[in-house]
Amino acid sequence: MSKWVRQFHRWISILFTLTVIANFAAMAARQGQQPPAWITYSPLPPLFLLLFTGLYLFVLPYTGKGRRASSQTAAVR
Repeated sequence: MSKWVRQFHRWISILFTLTVIANFAAMAARQGQQPPAWITYSPLPPLFLLLFTGLYLFVLPYTGKGRRASSQTAAVR
């Protein structure tokens, strides 16, 4: 599962980067006017997905070590 989450995180980061670039391009094209709200807020859904997958990937090594340590101590007994 972690392999799938890691790959998903990579693709979402590419999508996030593209939406931020599109946002800046839209702001530059409109010169002084506000772009539509959907363009302004378009980076937010990928950003939230990056937050959740990033937190999962951050916590994964700590939970894995705990599971390995408890299984090793159970095997020793």
